[in-house]
Amino acid sequence: MRYYLDTEFNGFGGELISLALTPEYGDQEYYAVLPLPDLLHPWVARNVIPYLNAVPPGLNNGPTSRLEAATEIAHYLSGDDAPVIVADWPDDIAYFCSLLVTGEGDMAPVGSLRFEFVSSPGFSTAAISEVPHNALHDARALREFMLRWEV
Repeated sequence: MRYYLDTEFNGFGGELISLALTPEYGDQEYYAVLPLPDLLHPWVARNVIPYLNAVPPGLNNGPTSRLEAATEIAHYLSGDDAPVIVADWPDDIAYFCSLLVTGEGDMAPVGSLRFEFVSSPGFSTAAISEVPHNALHDARALREFMLRWEV
């Protein structure tokens, strides 16, 4: 199954702040907020941080460590023998993969994953996301766009 990915991070090249995966089918979504960096990029402070908790109850239990998030993602994907992670921005895939590295020579036990990078002209999460710059809502917007675009 495909899982649509979005991340929020602290400016260009900055630390990962949040990550979401929303499945192609069903409503079992994954959302994590990581501990915030000490110094926030001003744009991120204005446009991302106020919306971190704009998710359904139970999906955000406060800041999660990188190790906890990697472990949770491995568990989240464990029931799927051929997960495909879909993103529309290269950094989303890079941040996702970096999060799976849990130590020197160690990674979360996610098994085999495929990635699909989609160039999506005409798509703007800011234009169609219910809560722009929230990773969960942006991942949902990407899913909806892709499912409509493929028809």
